[in-house]
Amino acid sequence: MTETTDAAAAQPEVPAALVERARSERWAERLMARDPSLWSSDPEVQETIAQRLGWLDAPNHFEEQIGTLEAFGEAIRETGFRTAIVAGMGGSSLAPEVLKKTFGDGGDWVGLRVLDSTDPAAVAATVDDLYPLETLFIVASKSGTTAEPLAFQADAWARIRSALDARHAHQETPGDFMVAITDPSPSLEAILHHDELREVFINPPDVGGRYSALTYVGLVPASLIGVDLDPLLGSARLMLDRCHAKDPQANPGVHLGLIMGAYAVAGRDKLTFVADPEIAGFGSWAEQLIAESTGKHGVGIVPVDLEPLGPAAAYGPDRIFVRLTLTDSAGPAPASDGTSADALLAALEAAGHPVIRIAIDDPIDIAGEFVRWEVATAIAGIVLGIDPFDQPNVEEAKSGTRAVLEAIEHGHEIEPAAAGPAPLRADDPGLAAALRLQLASLKPNGYAALQAYVAPSPDRDAALARIRALLRDRTGRATTAGYGPRFLHSTGQLHKGGAPIGWFLQLTADHPVDRPIPGKPYTFGQLIDAQAAGDLSVLRAHDLPVVRVHLGPDPDVGLAALERALSAAVEEA
Repeated sequence: MTETTDAAAAQPEVPAALVERARSERWAERLMARDPSLWSSDPEVQETIAQRLGWLDAPNHFEEQIGTLEAFGEAIRETGFRTAIVAGMGGSSLAPEVLKKTFGDGGDWVGLRVLDSTDPAAVAATVDDLYPLETLFIVASKSGTTAEPLAFQADAWARIRSALDARHAHQETPGDFMVAITDPSPSLEAILHHDELREVFINPPDVGGRYSALTYVGLVPASLIGVDLDPLLGSARLMLDRCHAKDPQANPGVHLGLIMGAYAVAGRDKLTFVADPEIAGFGSWAEQLIAESTGKHGVGIVPVDLEPLGPAAAYGPDRIFVRLTLTDSAGPAPASDGTSADALLAALEAAGHPVIRIAIDDPIDIAGEFVRWEVATAIAGIVLGIDPFDQPNVEEAKSGTRAVLEAIEHGHEIEPAAAGPAPLRADDPGLAAALRLQLASLKPNGYAALQAYVAPSPDRDAALARIRALLRDRTGRATTAGYGPRFLHSTGQLHKGGAPIGWFLQLTADHPVDRPIPGKPYTFGQLIDAQAAGDLSVLRAHDLPVVRVHLGPDPDVGLAALERALSAAVEEA
């Protein structure tokens, strides 16, 4: 069972006045009673919030679906499917990814892949080595209108149709190899071929996407890889029960939320995750939950996930750390100076940096952590004075993308630079000097965000990690990194709506091999370029410092050149 933040002496202190406010205003009781007045006095806002609190019922509601879910997972395996692909964005892809990274593919169960990149090379790497008639395709979209999953579905439908024709299997349709996870109508009707699919899983509509880990969004993929759903949901129910505690300091979710909110208000708004490798996937899910829920109206908590550990001197006074440990783990890689993670955090704590410690005895308790952090984020929203269930700025980037795609449909060229300075090139000899000038706009309490509109790969993960460490060590600023367009559904809200303290490095590349989107007048390469251009224009419209570097036809070569240029830029700055 997961250890908690119950032991106040082992956790960062919360101002007594805030604890008393949470107690006297009955935050825990009102949260569990679904009282929207915790976050707003506006009746219209309250009505909207009331329609987004269904996640509090999920562990109990879906307990009744365990038999059906496990039978579905077994039937898919017995039918001969070898792999399942989750095609979703944001909450619809991140929870399945956490479960895959935590539990693996379950041995002889179905393998699981997550598709949440529109880069044509990423689509190819995810699907092209699979036989379509042995692959279950899962369209995951709460609204049913999310552009990326629908593009992935169109591609999959065409590939399955081609394979069926080659096998002369006229009695089957592509829908036999697809399922959907969505909300009731009109969301369901928005999904192409919704009435032809093998199975449709309808989620409760009062659960927001980033709070949906313990709905069909997470549980359908879990059933496919053989996760035992009884103890998984049992862990969630246990944590939910504990989050009913009236005493804020005895309530694991409320106490964590008070810590998060209080330290963010005090200027420690960079919540930095240090997790054991077996559960390190949890950070990307928490990153979306926290960033999208709290980053609005000029405030927010900046989650820092997968930043390499550095020497103690590299961290500024705006940090608060979260140490997630798993019993019997060897722990994460040491800091660059050889210091172990726990020794580093002990030194940081001695120097005044707050450290939240959460120990997990068994990976199955990752479900309890979903609940704890959902409750904590909702409570932190009260402290910050914001509605943690809306996302007022997410639509901006989508609108920018649509404008570019409409231009393509009318035969116009994409203007990747939008308004403002022209993009830099990774092979430009003057790149270091240009970056040096741009780095001057990093704010003292700011963060540097890398936005990589390229196909993910382990080598690129490593390159981005090195660049993050370089920026952090030389500037003292926290760093984040995300692949586009995935991060638009995660940290994108924080970037535009949170405190205006970000410095953004947008990375794009050519597409030597592009891929059509069946039924659309544009390709996957044009789609991801439009998403980058749309986001760039929105960041600039918010007067945020953003630098675009084009990596060229080979992103790995371009990243290496960028790393060299940044190293020179910070050395001479």
